[in-house]
Amino acid sequence: MVDVVIIGAGVIGAMTARELCKNSLSVCVLERANDGAAGASRANSGIVHAGFDAEPGTLKARLNVAGSEKMEHIAEELGVPYKRNGSLVLGYNDEDKAALEKLYRQGQENGVRDLELLNQEQLREAEPGVSRQATWALHAPTGAIICPYELTIAALGNAMDNGAEFLRNFQVTKIQETEEAMVVHAADGRQVEARYVVNAAGTFADRIAAMLGDDSFSICPRRGEYLLLDRECGGMVHHTLFRTPTKKGKGVLVTPTVDGNLLLGPTAEAQEDPESAGTTAAGLAEIISQTGSEAEGIPFRQVITSFAGLRATGSTGDFIIRPWGKRTVHAAGMESPGLSASPAAAEYVVELLRGLGLKTVPRKDFQPRRKAAHWFRELSLEEKDAYIREHPVYGKMVCRCETVSEGEILEAIRRAPQALDLDSVKRRTRSGMGRCQGGFCSPRIVELLAEEQGIAFEQVTKSGKGSYLNIGRTKGGEQA
Repeated sequence: MVDVVIIGAGVIGAMTARELCKNSLSVCVLERANDGAAGASRANSGIVHAGFDAEPGTLKARLNVAGSEKMEHIAEELGVPYKRNGSLVLGYNDEDKAALEKLYRQGQENGVRDLELLNQEQLREAEPGVSRQATWALHAPTGAIICPYELTIAALGNAMDNGAEFLRNFQVTKIQETEEAMVVHAADGRQVEARYVVNAAGTFADRIAAMLGDDSFSICPRRGEYLLLDRECGGMVHHTLFRTPTKKGKGVLVTPTVDGNLLLGPTAEAQEDPESAGTTAAGLAEIISQTGSEAEGIPFRQVITSFAGLRATGSTGDFIIRPWGKRTVHAAGMESPGLSASPAAAEYVVELLRGLGLKTVPRKDFQPRRKAAHWFRELSLEEKDAYIREHPVYGKMVCRCETVSEGEILEAIRRAPQALDLDSVKRRTRSGMGRCQGGFCSPRIVELLAEEQGIAFEQVTKSGKGSYLNIGRTKGGEQA
């Protein structure tokens, strides 16, 4: 039996696992997919919001500001790229100006530091690439950008470094409560007994709650579509550019990424399916039409990929972080600003577990730091040359677009036992994320995955069960 089982290996589950591992506790993370960061934490804007747009007094407001303040330090500990680039909320008329003034007052009430309202002249000086249609802006210098899936993977990996267990492809079908434990059952017959349960299941959180007899909330998956532009476009803007928000959310944004690309999106489309995250012609057209009024001269011909992610929008209008019964804490409805709030949300979940009776004793041997995934590319040319002399495999370039070597790919596979598919390697190394989107490097990465696992080339998948990269008959006659 473990002390705490966490259902869901997104950023909330991963950060909660890391927080729990600061104590002398046994922790197990369950994930229905083949890897962590496979849901909303894989495909979102990567924005660390300052915290001005959440309604004062809500959990969103409190945890957003607190999480944003903690994020830089945590990113440094985990070796995750982070940049405090600031954000600008753009207004185009007097109605927008009134809305921005309201956001300014909300931000001050929420405790956001250094907010300021800019007129058109000040806005153009702060961000030369902004559209000339914008006449006002709210400037939040504490806004930042981060890589969401790298943060999730690093937090989960750091929890595992400190003793946490991670079970993949664990689709929860039933949860039983006994006198002493909660028994979590998987579709394949596996089960885990735990003293306490954390429900961090994202778009499936209401289904997990229903298994526990709690129907007090529901989750509406909201699809958000994105366009990603080549690195040549990453310097077009320096800040994250938002439109004045509406009831649907923060709207379509324009932002640089920590990896040097330019990201446009997301849309916001409610749907019933908690898994379907495809793009649509209408959604991508909406992005193009809106972002043209945020930044000047966006070169849409430089789009290298489009993608979509799902946000777990809760029925309460706020984060749903609360205890249920004697042994469960929900961490549900963690839509934006869930990523920004994640460090503080994890602390709050642990606090609630203590309230249910979890005994926590701080560990003296907790290791908070984790080696950066991209340590090799950050070396100087002289340092790389010296390292390659000792380790020639790092001199073999596999991904030309992102300059990822064979050594880095092998390290990712060997370092993380769950990096068993193409997407897992991609999220850990950025191989396949450049201009050609894996057209050149994917065959070699599949070969390395097959060699390291001792399986046939045809058995390697893109993202786990059923997602075969080679469809058809193998030489042995078996269906791949």
